[in-house]
Amino acid sequence: MTDANDVQRSRAGFSQVLDAAARLPGVRIDRAVYLRAALARYCDEAQIETAVVRSPAVAGVPNHVVRAVAQTSIAYETSKVTGLSALAGVPGGLAVLGTVPADAAQYVGHMLRIAQKLAYIYSWPDLFDDGGGDLDEATEGILTLFLGVMVGVQLAQAGVSKVSAILAQQVLAQLPRHALTKGAVYPVVKKVAAVLGVSMTKRLFAGGVAKVVPVLGAVVAGGLTLGTFLPMSRKLERHLASLEITRPDRGVVFDESVVVPDEA
Repeated sequence: MTDANDVQRSRAGFSQVLDAAARLPGVRIDRAVYLRAALARYCDEAQIETAVVRSPAVAGVPNHVVRAVAQTSIAYETSKVTGLSALAGVPGGLAVLGTVPADAAQYVGHMLRIAQKLAYIYSWPDLFDDGGGDLDEATEGILTLFLGVMVGVQLAQAGVSKVSAILAQQVLAQLPRHALTKGAVYPVVKKVAAVLGVSMTKRLFAGGVAKVVPVLGAVVAGGLTLGTFLPMSRKLERHLASLEITRPDRGVVFDESVVVPDEA
């Protein structure tokens, strides 16, 4: 049986990898810029602006358009995943890694890019609220759940569904921070982080991404294969597409003027 201290250490290791990946240049996606570019060929300017200010669901973006954008984003990100040096190969890239293995942070960085794009086209709010510093706890929590869904942790699906339900039921301009850091979703986040930490982080620190076969699949040295990144992306896309905030009648209206108390 895994010792509780080992679980805590590997959870902390996973958190370190996640934070390093999120600070790599090019990882954080600007929601407004992405939505405007992704919807430009399908929607008029008024609908695009509503999608940015509110959400694609509230803007009435048809499901087939949302799916087409999602598939285009997956194809684009998959085509970019041709080598582990892509994200850290720019000035300052490797400097943010610290003690985190470069290939580990870069792999997770690629996962974070597609997770953000899929979240935004499926009507989630901004996942980041700063200019590039350390992750806040709520953002770390939702990203942990997204990555958990991608690698097949069933508990992560329940966590993402719960956060989606909170967003659909309340008028929120950002992630439900209380639920992710102290409330109903927080225990799920901790458990998913522990699973990812025990199953993934130990192998990352033991010798790099090339050894992460049980969780992430076969990864060849120097590149991420079509056989791993594409199925993981599609798994997250399918789950996000099933959530109620994607429906026009339940889409989230991101109104900054409305103050909503912390949920229980």
